[in-house]
Amino acid sequence: MSTASADVVVVGAGIVGVGTAYYLARAGVRSVVVEKDAVASHASGFAYGGLSPLSGFGIPGPLAAMAQEGIRAHRELALALPGEAGIDVEFRWRSSLALALTDGDVERLRAAMVWQQQQPGYTVRWLGPDEARAIEPRISDKTLGATHIEGGGDVEPYKLVLALTHAAERMGASIRQGRAVGLRREGGKVTGVILERDELSCSAVVLAGGPWMGEVGAWLGVPIPVRPLKGQILRLRAPGPPVPCSVGWGHHYATTKPDGLLWAGTTEEEAGFDEETTVEARDRISDALLTMLPPMIDAEIVYQTACLRPLAADNLLILGRAPALDNVYVATGGARKGILFGPPMARAVSDLISTGRASLALDAFDLARFGVR
Repeated sequence: MSTASADVVVVGAGIVGVGTAYYLARAGVRSVVVEKDAVASHASGFAYGGLSPLSGFGIPGPLAAMAQEGIRAHRELALALPGEAGIDVEFRWRSSLALALTDGDVERLRAAMVWQQQQPGYTVRWLGPDEARAIEPRISDKTLGATHIEGGGDVEPYKLVLALTHAAERMGASIRQGRAVGLRREGGKVTGVILERDELSCSAVVLAGGPWMGEVGAWLGVPIPVRPLKGQILRLRAPGPPVPCSVGWGHHYATTKPDGLLWAGTTEEEAGFDEETTVEARDRISDALLTMLPPMIDAEIVYQTACLRPLAADNLLILGRAPALDNVYVATGGARKGILFGPPMARAVSDLISTGRASLALDAFDLARFGVR
């Protein structure tokens, strides 16, 4: 068995893994990213790419600061990566229009606005049906009102991860295809990552394997309670002008992306590690799209994609040092906001390695909260 070396070995080439390599490289730390498939070949490459910091599980709450850091990090990357990697990640400031189609929707959205309107840097307004229709005339006639939020955005996830990869490589990181199968330990420290055919020695390890992190728990001798949450998206050739904002209803959404297609989603499926698209999901997404935007009945499906999002048992991130191993770090659990959370998660891990501390409080995301010792 041959042995190579790196300062840091990162397992997983999704947005968190290559993002960590990118921020480490900027700090002068050399890393090798190990990926069994290809860069961004799972959730990071097939996500919607919406950046909505004022809504979602844990917002307001333990994920609110991470969400705010996420939109700041994406803006910085959008400015830096074209020069560092020669790739436009298609970041856009993009308003959102959350529709209320029932009295329950009205109550839920108005209650959320109390906190949302207190957040600096955003404009949050309640719109009546006619005001909402002035923004997007094709919304449902059943619309009772809508929350309009300015200050969020979106990005093209695959191009983002590819740009992070190229930029990290230009600064000294490397990407290696291979399957990690374990860790080499000496005393209370990990000294290397064991691959199927060889081994990488290192001073630190970052485990960023998305929903596959449950398997990694065996390497550490502790459970990592994360599982896949399947989500599917339709990309459609739609009639009429582009949809000028992100139109949402509950956990459904639709907007026209820079590729000219209308992206609509999504599902939340407990399907294990099955990444195949399904007719059932296509029909559910289509029904939701037509509920929000009835004229899209004439839209033509061009692509249907599926991906597996990493979901922790309590829906929060798992982020920080692994229990009892000072030089091993875990980073997973982004769930439906993995693209928004990815860069700040990566920066936090990079900072822990290079400086010993992260700028954001990570206590709520410690693996030890599950009783792991």
